[in-house]
Amino acid sequence: MSEATGHEPATVLEDAGVEPVPRSLSGDAWHDLRRSVVFWIAGVVVVLMLSIAVSPGTFSSVNAKTASCSLSESLQPPSRDHWFGFDKQGCDIYARVIYGARSSVLVGVFSTLLTGLVALAIGTTAGFYGGWLDALLARFTDVVLAIPLLLGSVVAARALAGQDLGIWPIVLALGLLGWPSPARVIRSSVIAAKQQDYVQAARILGAGNSRLMLRHILPNAIAPMVVVLTIGLGLFISTEATLSFLGVGPKNTISWGADIAEAQRWIREATYPLLFPAGFLTATVLAFIMLGDAVREAFDPRLR
Repeated sequence: MSEATGHEPATVLEDAGVEPVPRSLSGDAWHDLRRSVVFWIAGVVVVLMLSIAVSPGTFSSVNAKTASCSLSESLQPPSRDHWFGFDKQGCDIYARVIYGARSSVLVGVFSTLLTGLVALAIGTTAGFYGGWLDALLARFTDVVLAIPLLLGSVVAARALAGQDLGIWPIVLALGLLGWPSPARVIRSSVIAAKQQDYVQAARILGAGNSRLMLRHILPNAIAPMVVVLTIGLGLFISTEATLSFLGVGPKNTISWGADIAEAQRWIREATYPLLFPAGFLTATVLAFIMLGDAVREAFDPRLR
């Protein structure tokens, strides 16, 4: 009696005379992602942070926006009732960390969505039409890419909203400056996809440019850009925290960066007011980067 435990599923099907069902690129990628420990760990952290950002009241009974702080509890250490302790102003650090997620995470998410839309429009147009339009958009992309993201976002946000910055001017500034890298990626993918035989066949059958792009090219070219945007989302979160740390982030908003800036002034007296917001920021950025790397590995067979 032969051993069957060492066979792969596809091999067993072949031995039984059954043709294995071919998977699409996305199906093959999902098959690999389901077996990736890194993907599941990063995914759980990302879902948790998004849930905290959307509904912080679910995770904290203390509303950090309306709760009063007591100087009598200044720099009190973590305890059973107050897991993260109190900061210099006597505010509950756990509540501030939970409510601080909204500013950083939502800025990252919406900046990434805006970046993706701009990159998709410019990169697809340049890659599909080519010629002088591609050259013009490439030079424009190089100009925007040369602008430092942090410095440019400060100037752009100030120009949009003056001194009273909110979340949306920061989102708009980051979105308008962060698109060059994903635009280059989608451009290269579109150039490679439009040369495939199935695109040429659709063109011969009379498909117009809009149909070619939406039905045949983009579905097969967008995956690399999504991966780049996932990794870039972590960059936007850290950029927002840096702006808040420097005092040029959203005003009157609880933010990890602002809490880190305040806590570093008293680091000789207590380290936990700094460690907790910094730890949440690091974990969130790392989770998005790890998620992007896992997705990139799944969609690119050459990396396996």
